[in-house]
Amino acid sequence: MTVRLGVTGATGRMGREVIAAAGGHEECEVVFAVNRDPDGEAVDGVEVESAAAFDSLVVEREPTAVVDFTGPESAVEYATACAEAGVAFVTGTTGFDDADLEALTEAAEDVPVLRAPNFARGVQALVNVVGEAIQNLPGYDVELLETHHNGKRDAPSGTAKRLLSEIEANGDFTGRTHGREGDQPREAGEIGVHALRAGDVTGEHEIVIAGNHEEVRLTHRAEDRGVFAAGAVDAAVWLAGRDPGSYEFADVIAD
Repeated sequence: MTVRLGVTGATGRMGREVIAAAGGHEECEVVFAVNRDPDGEAVDGVEVESAAAFDSLVVEREPTAVVDFTGPESAVEYATACAEAGVAFVTGTTGFDDADLEALTEAAEDVPVLRAPNFARGVQALVNVVGEAIQNLPGYDVELLETHHNGKRDAPSGTAKRLLSEIEANGDFTGRTHGREGDQPREAGEIGVHALRAGDVTGEHEIVIAGNHEEVRLTHRAEDRGVFAAGAVDAAVWLAGRDPGSYEFADVIAD
């Protein structure tokens, strides 16, 4: 079965990568792509249409799934329209607040919705192992450092937040300290969190676990955005035909 994809944010960094990844995937076909200001542009031979037409396109073009990398507000709008049209929704957008997440949960009552802060398979592997490392090293200091390009809006990154959740679920911690300035000796049980924004760095996450005269570093470095796009397209293919509900990229990897 050919999975028919709709792509949002088509002229953005990730939108372009998703279209390229879908074009190289034997099970996919991009049936429409939208952007807020299309300017008559085409991406990899796919016409980019106005996002204002999304509600009609998601009905008329009959996509199997929509892949979204935009912003929280627009992602919720797209998810709601997909729910009304009976179309699966995959999003790598981050920065959602509680109301946004509730809206995505509501959409998942009608269609399958897969939300992930990161679609790199290596990041999922990192999430899988960090909890075990924390369990094996109780009482050790933990610091998390993430670096992204200078245009990234949310900090810490969605991936960092996912890693922090896994760390906190597997150890005895008192809270997070975001950066340090002045006289700030490290407090027992805190997790240090540091966000760097510079140049065109695709994405790097490093967890430092130190104590007992030893140090463990767990690092993932993405060298090309294509890895995220390929994972998102794989997720869309996997999600096609699933029952309504909320899914994670871990479900795709585990299957």
